[in-house]
Amino acid sequence: MSIKANIKEKAPSDGVRKKLPMPDVFVILFGFMILIVLASYIIPAGSYERVVNNGLTLVDTDSFRYISAAPLGVMDIFTAIHKGLVGASTIIFLILVVGGVLKVIESTGAISSGIHRLISLAKGRQNILILVFCATFAVLSSVGIAPNLAIAFIPIGLFLARSLNLDPIVGMAMIFLGAYAGFAGGVFDPVVTVTGQTLAELPLFSGFVYRSVIFVTFLAITTAYICRYAAKVKANPSNSIMEQEAFIGREANQHAEELPIFTVPHKLVLALFAASIGFFLYGGFNFNWGITELSATFLMLGVATAIICRITPNDFVKRLIGGASEVMYGALVVGVAAAVIVLLRQAQLIDTIVHSVASTLDGHGKIMAMELLYLFNLAFNGLITSGTGQAAIVMPIMIPIGDMLEVTRQSTFITFKLGDAVTNIITPLSGTLMACLAIARISYVEWFKFALPLVMIWVVVGGVFVAIAVAINYGPF
Repeated sequence: MSIKANIKEKAPSDGVRKKLPMPDVFVILFGFMILIVLASYIIPAGSYERVVNNGLTLVDTDSFRYISAAPLGVMDIFTAIHKGLVGASTIIFLILVVGGVLKVIESTGAISSGIHRLISLAKGRQNILILVFCATFAVLSSVGIAPNLAIAFIPIGLFLARSLNLDPIVGMAMIFLGAYAGFAGGVFDPVVTVTGQTLAELPLFSGFVYRSVIFVTFLAITTAYICRYAAKVKANPSNSIMEQEAFIGREANQHAEELPIFTVPHKLVLALFAASIGFFLYGGFNFNWGITELSATFLMLGVATAIICRITPNDFVKRLIGGASEVMYGALVVGVAAAVIVLLRQAQLIDTIVHSVASTLDGHGKIMAMELLYLFNLAFNGLITSGTGQAAIVMPIMIPIGDMLEVTRQSTFITFKLGDAVTNIITPLSGTLMACLAIARISYVEWFKFALPLVMIWVVVGGVFVAIAVAINYGPF
């Protein structure tokens, strides 16, 4: 029996308290809802007048006034959940469709075989392989494949790390960190970017040029960071943060050997995926396509994939539903997060909060004020790791503040997006992170030591991009 097991068994008699599990996101959200109900008895309701200017609903910054409002009750909590799910139904459906279709594509082996093909082409060149893996998962994440897909590919990264005599941290980092480097830019992300820009009343995928610069910058920094660590480990294995006996081999090797060959159907599916994204972008810029057309595009992609790979109709539906079920948790988070906003609006507290925060930011200047909002969102993301759920909570609060500071809504959105990305790679509340660590057999402490310097670099770089966006009046395109 292990030492840890003995400690756990003796804990009650030794008076050692058992650690409480980290609360689930739904528990946190429900806690917020209870706090809002209590706050409705303490914080006065307030309201700004809204005006419509060039199609945008803006806040009249000089119109705030306190108003009378009835405090909320227990029934309001549960009715708000229903209202939140209904109000966020279009985004929830999009998440289910994207999750289902990506599961269909993943089940064909197109993604895994394509990555395996890259390994053989690089012929063991360490830095090139790290760059290719980081870039591949960054691109996938940036166009809408959720970073949690990295969980399935961690064994491939471990196999590559073993073949290069590197530790599992490198194998996990080039997949997991690559995915989140792409998530930071979210250039054509049909979920989080669409959610945030929809709430900000911006054209879908607008501002992609600046986000592309962010994407390249974060990817370059991340790749260089991993390559530097890998070089140190390669030169002297004792430089590894991990203990040598923790090195993983057999499982990764076995997994990699079972990967399918990169067939013609696989190539067609990946090409079709890229073409589908281009097709929607064309419609978005020329015909004002939105979430409905984006869902339709993904559904057509799924059907075309089934035809190319000769998936039977029944099997296609089974895989589609299976993929949708895997993202159901995140989809429901969006609805419950929307319920938090429903309660805030019912209690008429949003404008009061906005007025209070805006008053605090008054006198700091546009850039400093947005930097403070950026830091607030970084901290908030440590609790709510769901990008769509976080967008549903913070964007309605950040947008009026940005409006009153006369900051473009694109700048406000990028402040949210960068704040949403950075702390995902280190917060223990991230299910994706903890799952990847479990597969790679890396302890959270080891990962924290490895990732913390990168987190600090990302925080600083993100702050610089926020400042630049405000300074140049970062606009729609």
